[in-house]
Amino acid sequence: MRVSPPRPRSPRGALVALFLALVAVAATLVGAAPDARADTLICEQYGTATVQGRYVVQNNRWGTAAAQCVTATDTGFRVTRADGSVPTDGPPKAYPSLFNGCHYTRCSPGTALPARLSGIASAPSAVSYGFVGDAVYNASYDIWLDPTPRTDGVNRTEIMIWFHRNGPVQPIGAPVGTATVGGRSWQVWTGGNGSNDVISFVAPSALAEWDFDVMDFVRETVARGMAGNDWYLTSVQAGFEPWQNGTGLAVHSFSSAVHLGTPPTGPTEPAPATACAVTFAPNVWTGGYTANVTVAHTGPAALEPWSLTFTLPEGQRITQAWNAVVSPSSGAVTATGAAHNARIEAGGSQTFGFQGTYGGTFAPPSGFRLDGVACT
Repeated sequence: MRVSPPRPRSPRGALVALFLALVAVAATLVGAAPDARADTLICEQYGTATVQGRYVVQNNRWGTAAAQCVTATDTGFRVTRADGSVPTDGPPKAYPSLFNGCHYTRCSPGTALPARLSGIASAPSAVSYGFVGDAVYNASYDIWLDPTPRTDGVNRTEIMIWFHRNGPVQPIGAPVGTATVGGRSWQVWTGGNGSNDVISFVAPSALAEWDFDVMDFVRETVARGMAGNDWYLTSVQAGFEPWQNGTGLAVHSFSSAVHLGTPPTGPTEPAPATACAVTFAPNVWTGGYTANVTVAHTGPAALEPWSLTFTLPEGQRITQAWNAVVSPSSGAVTATGAAHNARIEAGGSQTFGFQGTYGGTFAPPSGFRLDGVACT
């Protein structure tokens, strides 16, 4: 092949060519700027990465041997691989997430946690989720509380905020009513997983993004007797619990701050729109009893379904019930309306009853709460 010799360039042509070359290089550098902060792929079971210089992204594949990978981004993370599945009537296979605070010996850079609840004025947070439709999962924001300022292991109480759930999954425990927290209505579940207590606040419909104060949920939990003001907030976390698949789930953005100081002394939100009075009428004999319970709803709006919680004295056990579903048979008990009496009108009442046994001296139940609000 014959190659013609290059033509000599004029000085002006050389300058133009140099200018164009510099422009091309500059354009390449500008275009490559986002890649200078390359995303970080994490496939190790408990692998982590730091984002925004202050939060820790964790793969946290604790419930399965199947592969899972997350990609830490500038502002959050996305699930890029989520193999396998686990039964939906058991625990999830992982909790890919990011957190502020301390979790299993690892603390996020510059965190103010753990911090005593009584010394936290507010804990503002914001999160934006990305959902998918071909997986079974929940989008869960976790808040961890403990009587000690521990930075390792399992905390005593876990608060879960279910922003969304897809598929046949439900929180730990049983529903105990509804509550208004942060200006929103939530279905409340309580229970335990064998290592810690859990209270879950379930959104009635998908909530993709929200700015809120973590302390609103903490104070609601304290009011329900599941934590104390002398306890510690150890971490807050945003992520997903997948049971099946999960590729494509993402936390697009996340922020969390803890402002230390004196908490506000007045109410931070309107008083609950639920109030009640309970009449407990027992018929007692040696070792056993029956009781009729009348629940009078004095709030401004009807309740459907209604849920009454109370605590049986030690040694008492319920053997049967009528006009309500009552469980468990001892300890902290929840009664929910049957199909024919699931609604209590404002200013109205419903009555149910149960039979039980007791040892020693008979005493009535205590701590009656209708949909989470204390009754007289």
